[in-house]
Amino acid sequence: MPQTEQFTAPVETGVRPVGTSVDDVLARMYALDATLPPFDGVAVFNRVYLAVTREVDRRIDTGRFPDARAAVTLDVRFAQRYLDAVDPVPGGRRAPACWRPLLQFRRHPGVRPLQFALAGINAHIGHDLALAVVDACRSLGCEPADLEDEFDRVGDLLVSLEERIREELMPGPDLLQIADPLTHLLGSWSLERARDATWTAARALWALRRLPDVAEEFTERLDTAVGFAGRMMLTPLPN
Repeated sequence: MPQTEQFTAPVETGVRPVGTSVDDVLARMYALDATLPPFDGVAVFNRVYLAVTREVDRRIDTGRFPDARAAVTLDVRFAQRYLDAVDPVPGGRRAPACWRPLLQFRRHPGVRPLQFALAGINAHIGHDLALAVVDACRSLGCEPADLEDEFDRVGDLLVSLEERIREELMPGPDLLQIADPLTHLLGSWSLERARDATWTAARALWALRRLPDVAEEFTERLDTAVGFAGRMMLTPLPN
């Protein structure tokens, strides 16, 4: 693709690269985990994302992704955006708006682990994944439709993990779940719907690649909207 057809707004990072393999991603996640207190909000999400990335790596190694190169590229680009947001080099750019609520409330005593986990998933799926699809398309010289299978397989894995996270981190038993404010606060958010919206956003950004000003504005609005949802998800609750 000619350089004039590409736009740059969604691929700015300004911080150290994560590497080119899933092993590089995992190494940086493990290093981040080792530096964080266990109940830090970023640490909670990082453990979730580590589980996802290990499973993606296992499925790539066992041939579960038909196009392993595309899967690795998407996974690495995806992880790069998260790691750049929560673990930037000193003097790096400010984190995207979608990640700021988690960074601000990461040690708030009134925010529960499930809120941290789902707020991180919201930021990463709602914002980072759309931009990672565009990043991967530019790297691979392909269209978003060529990555739809990889996108869906990663999304299916996240949906199954989200169900497990809710089961493990909800206060339970069932009657307490019904009465707990956390149930009502997070009950209206759906990873399935967020994933569908992300795919639409990725296709829209790709279609706007020849209109960099419009693409940048679209990206900023997406970032702000996802950040607003994340702030609501992190509303402190009584214990």
